[in-house]
Amino acid sequence: MRFNSFDPDMLLKDDLQGARRNHEKWWAGEGLVFWVTAPRDPGPRDAGLRREPAPPADLEERWYGPEYRAALGEYTALSTYWGGDAFPIASGWSAAGDLGVFLGSRVELEPQTVWMHPTIEDPDAVSRIRLDTQNRWLKRHHEMAKTMVERSEGRYYVGMPDLAENIDVLASLRGTAPLLMDMIDRPEWVEGRLREINEAYYEVFDLFYDLVGDQAGGNAFVFYLWGPGRTAKVQCDACSMFGPDFFRRFVVPTLTEQCEWLDFSMFHLDGESCLPNLEPLLEIEPLHAIEWTPSKLSVGESGGMPKWYDLYRRILAAGKSVQAIGVRPDEVIPLLDACGSKGLYIMCRAESEAQARELEERVDRYR
Repeated sequence: MRFNSFDPDMLLKDDLQGARRNHEKWWAGEGLVFWVTAPRDPGPRDAGLRREPAPPADLEERWYGPEYRAALGEYTALSTYWGGDAFPIASGWSAAGDLGVFLGSRVELEPQTVWMHPTIEDPDAVSRIRLDTQNRWLKRHHEMAKTMVERSEGRYYVGMPDLAENIDVLASLRGTAPLLMDMIDRPEWVEGRLREINEAYYEVFDLFYDLVGDQAGGNAFVFYLWGPGRTAKVQCDACSMFGPDFFRRFVVPTLTEQCEWLDFSMFHLDGESCLPNLEPLLEIEPLHAIEWTPSKLSVGESGGMPKWYDLYRRILAAGKSVQAIGVRPDEVIPLLDACGSKGLYIMCRAESEAQARELEERVDRYR
């Protein structure tokens, strides 16, 4: 099932076409995306607003249960004010790197997260990684996404799984420390498995893309991305543990191929320990954009702090668009003044709908 169209009378976004145009300009490095959300004020659409569903005691149902996840997605979409260029999106992801789960990592479910544990103990006994389309978690996730799409009734997007790729997925299957040793002791084995992970990525991506894609040929992805074609966040968090030489050998070839296959791609740069690999990352021509996550984002830092301005300018100067996340309301205008509006994607959470609307008006002067 795919969206054929969004019903403008039901959609939780007044100007979807205008927001789409701004996203397209941002991918091209020519425009600004201002993604601002807030708790939504009560209004005429509240007839469909239900109370937040209680999480099931059963953890598998909490993370993969179609009815609960569909109800939670609907609640989030309906209770949020989607301001600026924000689209109404229900989260379609479960693990941080769902592809690892689909390829056979052992799953451990907890109330706040999904853990993946390695299953490849002897690399010499594994000559190929193949996707099993009957994988239990893949089938559960697909059923969950299908139910979410049906529940949405064209009012909001349903996001793709957080597939992840490359070294990060292989680490979830092999274990991080053993894989780092493999990169030294059996580099050809690592390179072969990375190519196979790409093949599985394409297959799984299209399986879900056919389900959640929209009438413009686009899809929503983690980090609230949208583009009018196959669109994804890509990553290699493991590069925090190795430098540019390894990055160029093990990450760049398959990441470049992946970005060529996708229509729109943004790299998730996860913390200061990954910054030594920024230069080879900027050399990947088909990569459109880079997102920056400060290491201390969860304990008070933000993507709008002045100390990141030079990083954003460097990325923009290299011809890539940039996404700044966790920007506080009082940081939005200074960030625009410092870095300009072309190629900048600002994510901001306002305290109220009124504050979000006031920010929208101020930001519009920079377009």
